[in-house]
Amino acid sequence: MPSPYPRSKAPHAYHHGELRQALIQAAMTVVERDGPEAVSLSALAKSLGVSQPAPYRHFADRDALLAAVAVEGFRAFNKVLADSVAAPSEPSALSRIAQAYVAFGRRQSGLYRLMFASPATASALEDSELYIIGQASFGLLLAVLRPATDPPSLERRAVKVWAALHGVVMLAGQGLLAKADLEDLVDYIVA
Repeated sequence: MPSPYPRSKAPHAYHHGELRQALIQAAMTVVERDGPEAVSLSALAKSLGVSQPAPYRHFADRDALLAAVAVEGFRAFNKVLADSVAAPSEPSALSRIAQAYVAFGRRQSGLYRLMFASPATASALEDSELYIIGQASFGLLLAVLRPATDPPSLERRAVKVWAALHGVVMLAGQGLLAKADLEDLVDYIVA
């Protein structure tokens, strides 16, 4: 027969059912607000009300957490790019995907920097989830370019477009394109 009295937890015993996802979301907030360099496992543990060692049950270290945040960023980025291509409208699919790329980078600049300008992505192994999902982003651009580009120059053109869009996002983020009409600039790049 069950006891009519509620069981009490031992002091300092705290269970967070979805700690892994909570850490990723909390880190994503820090990345957006203060940049990837501001992420601290101990600060996140404190903010989530868990013990200092608790995050290490899910992530070996800060870099592993940042890689997981970058994966989530690429999931969101890939969805934005795919949705832009799927939405029929007047501009070409290439223009739509390019505009979506720049808009994402401008809207989520901290996450974008983590995804494209941090050691987390640069050091990702080819069989890692981060590397694979990052390549999927580039694959979306390749798919848009494929019908209008000769196969021998397809990847080269895609790299040119990708690099130019990355440059727009980074320069705009630094305030160096403050007077530019970014939509016109992006359309010029993909024309």
